[in-house]
Amino acid sequence: MTSRDGYHWTPEVGLTHGVPSLGVISPPTNIKNTDGPWDVIVIGGGYCGLTATRDLTVAGFKTLLLEARDRIGGRSWSSNIDGYPYEVYSPPIPTYQPNPNLIPTPDGRHLGPLTPSALNHFQLRTSPNTSTPTSTYMTHEAEDELLRTALHKLTNVDGANGRIILPFPHDMFHVPEFQKYDNMSYADRINQIQDDLTPNERASLEAFILLCSGGKLENSSFGEFLHWWGISGYTYQGCMDCLISYKFRDGQSNFARQFWNEAISTGRLGYVFDCPVARVSDSDDGVRVTARDGRVYAAKRVICTIPLNVLSGVQFSPPLSETRALAARNGHVNMCTKVHAEVDNKAMRSWTGITYPLNKLCYAIGDGTTPAGNTHLVCFGTDANPIQPEEDVRETLRAVGELAPGEFGVKRLVFHNWVKDEFAKGAWFFSRPGMLGDCLEGLRERSGGVVFANSDWALGWRSFIDGAIEEGTRAARVVVEELRPGRGVRACL
Repeated sequence: MTSRDGYHWTPEVGLTHGVPSLGVISPPTNIKNTDGPWDVIVIGGGYCGLTATRDLTVAGFKTLLLEARDRIGGRSWSSNIDGYPYEVYSPPIPTYQPNPNLIPTPDGRHLGPLTPSALNHFQLRTSPNTSTPTSTYMTHEAEDELLRTALHKLTNVDGANGRIILPFPHDMFHVPEFQKYDNMSYADRINQIQDDLTPNERASLEAFILLCSGGKLENSSFGEFLHWWGISGYTYQGCMDCLISYKFRDGQSNFARQFWNEAISTGRLGYVFDCPVARVSDSDDGVRVTARDGRVYAAKRVICTIPLNVLSGVQFSPPLSETRALAARNGHVNMCTKVHAEVDNKAMRSWTGITYPLNKLCYAIGDGTTPAGNTHLVCFGTDANPIQPEEDVRETLRAVGELAPGEFGVKRLVFHNWVKDEFAKGAWFFSRPGMLGDCLEGLRERSGGVVFANSDWALGWRSFIDGAIEEGTRAARVVVEELRPGRGVRACL
């Protein structure tokens, strides 16, 4: 089925709005009127909401899922076009993350095996002194050494590549002095080490860390990158394994379906799609959720999984706490653009490229061979040089072509504009300097009958699918412990 989300371009048809996805749910609701009251309402059908919904329904609770989109997956979904899954947006799936690798498929296998991406031909295009980028070609091994050296210079704040200042990545401020690095921007840290970086090291480093944050050097937290670095094992290879090297074999939306199928099979799941929420009201009598179209749903508890950048668009009564409201007003910085390009150069299957800083798409990866025998490139842009890909397809095609001029023709583009998406207002979470120290604990606090949960404020794999599952599991456990009669000993794990 076709979702309203996403864009698809081919030379023959031009640009069309909406792409097919396994995540589209039909019919859009299985309830009549409000069919309440419910035990729990879960707002949001991304991985956090799906995890909470699955855990609650399996535990025996009558659960209602409200989702603003026409599909499950939230900010993580895929589009299957002509037999090939395009990850319209997805955070990386490393083997380091336990939860995604523990979800079995119906035939009993884990959702993997995960498919490694071959990355062994690197093209670096920079423009240090001219308006015309110059290309440097190197092997994947040389690329590794270039970026490894630069990343170690960036992260070596304590003589141990971050291991002393951040010994426990799930507890960022275990060493109080870490606050210093949370307050620093990328630009602050690069200014400290700029004399130690070669021009190629600096260009590669800046392009890579901007790929991680989707923001600008001036507004991206160096401390948050250290958190990513630490949770990846404090090594370059760990970082690559966690951020670039793997993806789901059958696409994100196929994975999300596993959660959905388990929840719906219990017979205790009600759902309403195309249902943006306008207001959440909490009182002694329970929690009421009002949709934009005026429908009202009531439950004993609500799990709210609305992303940080969208929270301020919903009315809460009582109002959001001062800390949560401040964080929502400021928002996170990730305004990443992700464009999939099917190109006719088969040799680029093993290609990676950086064109920085002039090009609006600064980083690209050869990520597979399509059924037509073409190469699939995944191309990224950031807020440092923003592009709105659907507004001018010719500009988008130029940006794709500038990654490797004259090397290929473009046969297809697939993308979604997360910046203009009213239910995301940005891509995966990446914090501003000082934001986590000021707001992380407050974002995780519950408010009466409303439990807030989202990967945006996970402790571990924040911004990643594992963080969403972590948060959904936490929220469901809180609600189960409160609502289950005679629950006895409280679980600690």
